[in-house]
Amino acid sequence: MAKRAKKRKSAARRTSRPRKKLSDLFHETLKDIYFTENKIIKTLPKMAKAAQSKELAAAFNKHLRETQRQVKRLDRVFRIIGKPARGKPGEAINGIADEGAEIMKEFRGMPALDAGLVAAAQAVEHYEISRYGTLRTWAEQLGMSDAASLLQETLDEEEATDKTLTELATSVVNLEAEQEEREAA
Repeated sequence: MAKRAKKRKSAARRTSRPRKKLSDLFHETLKDIYFTENKIIKTLPKMAKAAQSKELAAAFNKHLRETQRQVKRLDRVFRIIGKPARGKPGEAINGIADEGAEIMKEFRGMPALDAGLVAAAQAVEHYEISRYGTLRTWAEQLGMSDAASLLQETLDEEEATDKTLTELATSVVNLEAEQEEREAA
């Protein structure tokens, strides 16, 4: 009998809290990616300045302009759901950004700096791809086709940026770092 009473109390506690729905999770995740994009807007100019390769600096500057447009799209998604556009600090992006800052500090002026910058930028891209893919799917499931289209547009851009970074890494950045490594040996 004690077990049944315990189960009932546990069930009562669960039902006494407000029930969270997929739309609530969508909103919380939207706030996370909004914070992420605004953090990236602050970080990309530092990465562009730190980059030794002109091609990499140009890619970071291009992505900065793209990210500013992505924030405007997110503003539209917030309007669609009738909520204010606000970010919610996330430990994940803060950790990824801290790793990038550490690379810029520890490898400043070193041959491997640009390779590290690409790796840090791709960590951000992969996080964003994960978030945007999830948000797009939830928007579709929640019947928000306009929001889903906006999120898909950004997802496409994030995937293209990741591909550009991979191409830069394999065709320029990693080769230059490796060349300087050989010359130093």
